[in-house]
Amino acid sequence: MSAFQFRTVPHLIVEAGCAAQLGQHVARHFPHVRRALLVTDAGFLRTGLADTPLRSLQAAGVEVHVFADVQADPPEAVILAGVAQAQMFHVELVIGLGGGSSLDVAKLIAVLARGHQELGQLYGIGNVHGQRLPLVQLPTTAGTGSEVTSIAIVTTGATTKMGVVAPQLYADLALLDASLTLGLPPAVTAATGIDAMVHAIEAYTSRLQKNPLSDMLATQALSLLSANLVTACRDGQNLAARQAMLLGAMLAGQAFSNAPVAAVHALAYPIGGLFHVPHGLSNALVLPHVLRFNLSHAAPLYAQLAAVLQPGITGSDEARAHALIDTMQDIALATGIARTLREVGIAASDLDRLADEAMLQTRLLGNNPRSVTRSDARAIYAAAL
Repeated sequence: MSAFQFRTVPHLIVEAGCAAQLGQHVARHFPHVRRALLVTDAGFLRTGLADTPLRSLQAAGVEVHVFADVQADPPEAVILAGVAQAQMFHVELVIGLGGGSSLDVAKLIAVLARGHQELGQLYGIGNVHGQRLPLVQLPTTAGTGSEVTSIAIVTTGATTKMGVVAPQLYADLALLDASLTLGLPPAVTAATGIDAMVHAIEAYTSRLQKNPLSDMLATQALSLLSANLVTACRDGQNLAARQAMLLGAMLAGQAFSNAPVAAVHALAYPIGGLFHVPHGLSNALVLPHVLRFNLSHAAPLYAQLAAVLQPGITGSDEARAHALIDTMQDIALATGIARTLREVGIAASDLDRLADEAMLQTRLLGNNPRSVTRSDARAIYAAAL
């Protein structure tokens, strides 16, 4: 067995309704904290789902300041505004409450609020130095797994994104409460759920850091997600399905934080950056075409994953690998999300620009089972058109 390392969040609470006891959990883990910054977005704040966790914090004697300026694909200015607010109120704890963007912003605020580094110094792998503020994460979508990853993505220009990858970005505590996800519309449920499935598939086939723990997490994640995604889309109030989706997304997050994602994400990022397509949907649009491209190098692994989606499946590795691709396409069809680039406003004339941008994602492309050239990337986009 090859040597490997594995890291994750030290304390997880997985329980429907646990957000209502957020104050009690904070008091137990951080007894000296008196001032906290809650990081979320205005849309989630309007749902009223943040009210109960906020009241529980106040009941526990924690003064909470709310930063609700997070937006999808957060730009640097949003992060810096959150840091300024954290410093102005001298907060001692950062709480992320929202989708992946809110959780990523919370991570970076917790790192930068101490004032030891500038945001631009963090980009890349292992460039965070020193300790951050204590950090608690509560996801409101079952997709990114950001509550248990050491990664934060920042929009650094009109269309470009950069990643911060460092162990300091692992939270101290994550609470998974499916009641926070009940308001998600079907399209968001579908896109974020398929995003989580992509995390599991790419972690299981990651070229450089795949390991027995990440494999176990990825297969369990895929089992939970595939069994519950269509139900969660069709009946958004199904708490059991929502909780299973949240657990599956978290397990996939643990997997890919240790066995990183690859070409699906590399080709999805330009779609989101250039055309403002939600991240999960961007992944879903290129997924089957990247899987077909990888067949020559990853068919045995895809065959193993096919058995997770279809227990008892038989046939050759290649036949079962094709079955994995077909099943993922069937799931996308059943959820009703867009399935071609044209449906999200992308034309053939855009493919060269997309391919150019995808080739900049070297951190991700290096994890792919098969090397991807620019012409390969363009051909994958063309197949997805």
